[in-house]
Amino acid sequence: MTKSGENHWLLKSEPDTYGWDDLVAEGEGTWDGVRNHRAANNLRAMKVGDHAFFYHSNEGKEIVGIVTVSKAGLTDPSDPEGKWAAVKVKPVRKLKRAVTLKEIKGDPALAEMEVVKLSRLSVAEVRLSEWDYILKLAEG
Repeated sequence: MTKSGENHWLLKSEPDTYGWDDLVAEGEGTWDGVRNHRAANNLRAMKVGDHAFFYHSNEGKEIVGIVTVSKAGLTDPSDPEGKWAAVKVKPVRKLKRAVTLKEIKGDPALAEMEVVKLSRLSVAEVRLSEWDYILKLAEG
């Protein structure tokens, strides 16, 4: 599934606001409302075809699925000033087994993940080695 030159990300969303099932029902969703500069820069760096983990924050605190960036370089439609970034994403697949934040934090192989070091970041970069490792964990 991993392609050369593809970047990987983690997108956090509160499942009671916009969860995995909401994205699946829509077929394509807009990732907007991000008001953190580093997270917004990560959104700006995304390219069509990049993959991201879909992470349920607050409730569950776990990676539940994989999405692909279907449109990149968008201006956030919820920003009247047009300063913030957005992308569109489509679901790829639900993970066989969700990978929890507790597991991620407890695993030395994932200690350097952006989601661990900058826990409030809603759009985080994921290194290829971390991506592959989490996929193995999800296979259970």
